[in-house]
Amino acid sequence: MENAPKSVRRDFSNVSAWIFDLDNTLYPPESYLWPQVDERITRYLAEFFGIDGQSSRMLQKYYYQRYGTTLSGLMDNYVVDPHHFLDFAHRIDYERLIPNPSLKEALEGLRGRKFILTNGSLEHANRVSDKLGIRTYFDGVFSIADSEFIPKPDRSVYERFLERYGIEPTRAAMFEDVAKNLLIPSDMGMITVLVLPQTVDPFRELHEQSPVDEPHVHYITRDLPAFLQDVSTVPLERKDQK
Repeated sequence: MENAPKSVRRDFSNVSAWIFDLDNTLYPPESYLWPQVDERITRYLAEFFGIDGQSSRMLQKYYYQRYGTTLSGLMDNYVVDPHHFLDFAHRIDYERLIPNPSLKEALEGLRGRKFILTNGSLEHANRVSDKLGIRTYFDGVFSIADSEFIPKPDRSVYERFLERYGIEPTRAAMFEDVAKNLLIPSDMGMITVLVLPQTVDPFRELHEQSPVDEPHVHYITRDLPAFLQDVSTVPLERKDQK
């Protein structure tokens, strides 16, 4: 487990809402889900524009950098059915995703409500949580459709989410694999945890897998189940004071 500088550490004892991103947060890169989604998005663009794979890939990366998601870039510039896009992108093989008893035990031990907040579809979130054996532990899933297809890290996404479930942000903790998606939650008063892979994922940019020494990242972990089991018993702030 890695921690952010002690000056920004927070006490988890007051947390009553546990909020989790989905992809590359609740499952490891070895599950090989995100590369499949990434490849499907590239294929969608190739078919949509009638271009070759390399050009499609470059366009996909451009949309991701400028708009946060490829879907946002498409919707901002063209008439696109977002439901069809998401259905196409998530038409993948989930067989390498296996149940995670450690994560299940950790979630069961958390006091309070638990939620998934994802830039993906509800159907994708349900399939993933079903395969992991953790779906019953969540009190709600807030998908990209619930934010009218506006992706994190736009502030309106978090505002809509908090309002829907009646969550007080100062009593919430947010777990994410993308550091920029934790900036607004931190600003709202949430405790933030950056979840990094235990080994380098060759299908993602290296800068997205590196520790971030920024005030809006309160904690960093490479082992989510162990981190959750830790904070569900003794708040990290108090442990450090022993």
